[in-house]
Amino acid sequence: MNTVQATAVDLARALAKNPPTGNVEVAVCPPFVYLIPVAQALASSHVKLGAQDVYFEPKGAFTGEISCEMLKDCCCQYVIVGHSERRHVLGENDKLINAKLKAWSPPG
Repeated sequence: MNTVQATAVDLARALAKNPPTGNVEVAVCPPFVYLIPVAQALASSHVKLGAQDVYFEPKGAFTGEISCEMLKDCCCQYVIVGHSERRHVLGENDKLINAKLKAWSPPG
């Protein structure tokens, strides 16, 4: 919750124009609401798109959650699970994080 659409897109464009050198992969993980505009800003670049979280169920009445299929539909190639803030602030435990990890399979 530290950006708005304009700054998220600006960061993505800057990374797309000036990617790091060397044998590294770079991904940006903007808030969910900015995934599509950031994906558009990264188009034709080597910078990857990721999401900040995912839910382990494929679909259903899970208000506020986002599925693997939804993230892939937004061109996400990566997702962050087990982030310390989600553990400490939101109380996510190993069982939940493991379920999220098992649900995610990279596109391709």
